[in-house]
Amino acid sequence: MGLETEYGVLAPSMPGANATLLSAQVINAYAASVRAGYGHLAGTRWDYSDESPLNDARGFTQPRSQADPSQLTDLEPELDAEQVALAGGDSMIGSTLYDEPDEGQEVLMNMVLGNGARLYVDHAHPEYSSPETTNPFDVVLYDQAGDHVALTAARRIESTPGFVPVHLYKNNTDNKSVSYGAHENYLMPRSVPFDSIAAHLIPFFVSRQVICASGRVGRGMLGQYDGFQVSQRADFFEAQVGLETTIRRPIINTRDEPHAHWDKYRRLHVIIGDANLGQVSTLLRTGTTALVLSMIEAGTAPEPALREPVAALQAISHDPTLKTRVELSDGRRLTALEIQRIYLDAAVEHCARTGADDEATTEILRRWEQTLTTLGTDLFAAAGTVDWVAKYKLMSGYADRHGLEFTDAKIALMDLQWADIRPEKGLYYRLAERGLMETLYTPGQIAAAASTPPEDTRAYFRGRVLSQYPEHVVAASWDSVSFSVPGARKLERISTLEPLRGTKKLVGGLFDAELSISEFIGTLKR
Repeated sequence: MGLETEYGVLAPSMPGANATLLSAQVINAYAASVRAGYGHLAGTRWDYSDESPLNDARGFTQPRSQADPSQLTDLEPELDAEQVALAGGDSMIGSTLYDEPDEGQEVLMNMVLGNGARLYVDHAHPEYSSPETTNPFDVVLYDQAGDHVALTAARRIESTPGFVPVHLYKNNTDNKSVSYGAHENYLMPRSVPFDSIAAHLIPFFVSRQVICASGRVGRGMLGQYDGFQVSQRADFFEAQVGLETTIRRPIINTRDEPHAHWDKYRRLHVIIGDANLGQVSTLLRTGTTALVLSMIEAGTAPEPALREPVAALQAISHDPTLKTRVELSDGRRLTALEIQRIYLDAAVEHCARTGADDEATTEILRRWEQTLTTLGTDLFAAAGTVDWVAKYKLMSGYADRHGLEFTDAKIALMDLQWADIRPEKGLYYRLAERGLMETLYTPGQIAAAASTPPEDTRAYFRGRVLSQYPEHVVAASWDSVSFSVPGARKLERISTLEPLRGTKKLVGGLFDAELSISEFIGTLKR
């Protein structure tokens, strides 16, 4: 499993600045910050050859002529001549961010990191895609590492003469009709029917927001209606199932692009979650979903089907008291907490029957139950672990002290300031510093994860070759790494289609042996 985060980007002193250009600055700034560790190679090119974003899990491929441009993620992002000219040339995008720029330094739009992650320009946003992990606790760690990466880049830009500060926000909407994603990815057996996945997940995703969403001031795509709501993303969804991610957003995304052996795996691409700064919210968001997927694979998942899922999604989000009841297909009317309780009870039974009593699973079940109970009895008591509740409590207290309504511009500004990734400015970080938000990892652990890959997936191989053989890595993707080997007539492309190979246990000894690149590739090919 792994997460993708698109950061909101803003240059306050240049309100009309092109967002794609600012995003490119972020990528180049981070490349500059790690350049010493990577020799001359500040960014490895992304290999798009195995990308297939228009394959649909329902059994067809959407024609490119009918696809929205945002769906074509198999193309290298580029800055056009107008954007470069507006920036003052290539030097204003990237090269002057380097202490000693190479002649003809390229503008980077993609880079693969030493922790196995990907940092790149996704249309108008800088995006961090975390390395593959095998459990939700590591998901949290490497998602937090992405925030560290983004902050490092922003600090670099701010400290470079000639550049204006670029601020990054871990949120999901600008309240001007635009929403950007915080996607999740889960590897599943392809043998599980997709229709079954969708049917069981729709009620879960509709109700999941109450335990892990991030909260938002305003309702509607434009934020044009008053009030605080549970989710940043709920108002931007219009369909139950579909391939799109930026238009006609569906609760269940059907992209069939496993980045692994196609006949063995499918990658469930989840687009309905909010971006979380809180570590426990991220843990619940991914841990509970992983448990539900395990039940779907085993045929034990509940299916409290909703009569109108999209309407239910938004009705639940619009009521932070959590008292709204939504109608099921069988006529029952349940709250989101009651629907979540159905899934929790089934998960407890499933884990007891299968003997899934490992520490991580037990902790997810404990926190899930505790969160539902707290939300149902004393909402604000969950403020230390649930992002939207913490934000709502903070804003409500401020509004009460100063006699403000939630329509006041100061409250809207707090919404934005919550998501600021600068610890000295972001309201989330201010609360965490005071011990009012529970954390799972220290700043030191998070900083280490920004450059060190997980040890139990193929991300270990990808990250280590970038750290140890940077001058020989020509391109990389989730499922391959291509090397330039001295004396070889062509590039050596090493396939990494099996996500649980390339681990420290399997290949760590090769790196420790400090082989030449020729010896290293030769040993891999035996």
